[in-house]
Amino acid sequence: MRIFATKEFARFARKARLGPDDLVVAARAVEAGRWDVDLGGGVFKQRIARAGHGKSGGFRTLIVFQAGRHSFLVHGFAKNQKANVTAQELRALKRLADVLLGLDDRALDRASTMGEIVEVSDREREDEN
Repeated sequence: MRIFATKEFARFARKARLGPDDLVVAARAVEAGRWDVDLGGGVFKQRIARAGHGKSGGFRTLIVFQAGRHSFLVHGFAKNQKANVTAQELRALKRLADVLLGLDDRALDRASTMGEIVEVSDREREDEN
């Protein structure tokens, strides 16, 4: 499974000082069935710990995932910014999930080249090669 972040999520992660390892751990947890909330339509809410604060005081991320497909980190926010996504945001995220999960490898590579998505480095995958 390849792991990607949208351009907007990558910006959020940089500002929040979340490294690739943090993102990979969150995506792999969802892949293993250890998500915080299944929001439906391939959208999962997963907490990421903030350094020195743990998961409860950390960040909420929304990850698009379907077994046998790729993972996409699409939205992130701090718990103190908002409690949850709105119904309107969730509808938009589910539409985005349909699009992202429908992309083949060639389309993913093209989107990555264009800067719309960024592949997150996965040390486990790199070690296998």
